[in-house]
Amino acid sequence: MGRDKAHLPFRGASLVEAVAREVEKAAGSAVLVGARQPVPGFDSIPDLYPGEGPLGGILSALFHSSADWNLVVACDMPEIAADFLRRLLDEAAHREAPVLIPRGPSGMAEPLCAVYHRSSRPAIEKSFGKGIRKITEALEGIETHCLSVPETDYFQNINTPDDWSGYAAK
Repeated sequence: MGRDKAHLPFRGASLVEAVAREVEKAAGSAVLVGARQPVPGFDSIPDLYPGEGPLGGILSALFHSSADWNLVVACDMPEIAADFLRRLLDEAAHREAPVLIPRGPSGMAEPLCAVYHRSSRPAIEKSFGKGIRKITEALEGIETHCLSVPETDYFQNINTPDDWSGYAAK
C-alpha cells in the first residue's frame, strides 16, 4: 500500500478507529495491538513480536487478554460491522472448538476476523516457535470451527491503492 493503512481517513476518523468502534460495539471493548500512534478512546498493547506478522499480533492479544474469548479483527476491514462480529462471538461461545473462523462462499477462511479462545495460545505459540508465520498453518493442530457465511464484504481488506480507492470517498 505504501503507507500506514490504519490511519487512512475514513468516515470522519481513521480506518483503525472505525474498525475498533465496531469491535467495541460487538464485544464491549477493543484493544489495539502494536499501534504505532495513539488512537483516541482506545487502549493499546505492545506487539510482543514486532515485524513477525499478524500471527505475532494474535499471540500478543492472547498473552495480554484476561478474556476467555478474544475477537481478533484486522485494522484494514472498512466494511466490518458489529452485528456480524456479535454473530461470530455468539457462535464461538456455543462451539467446543477454541477457534472460530468465518469462511466465505469461495471457501477462503479469514483468520484476521475470527474468535480465539485463550486456551489456543500454547498451540499457536508452539507453531510460532517452529518458525510458522502463516495463521492457517499455525492453526492446523488446533480444533477450529469454520463458520460458513454468505457475505464476504465484512472482511474485505485494503491492500492496495486500488482497494482503497472505493472507500476513500465514503
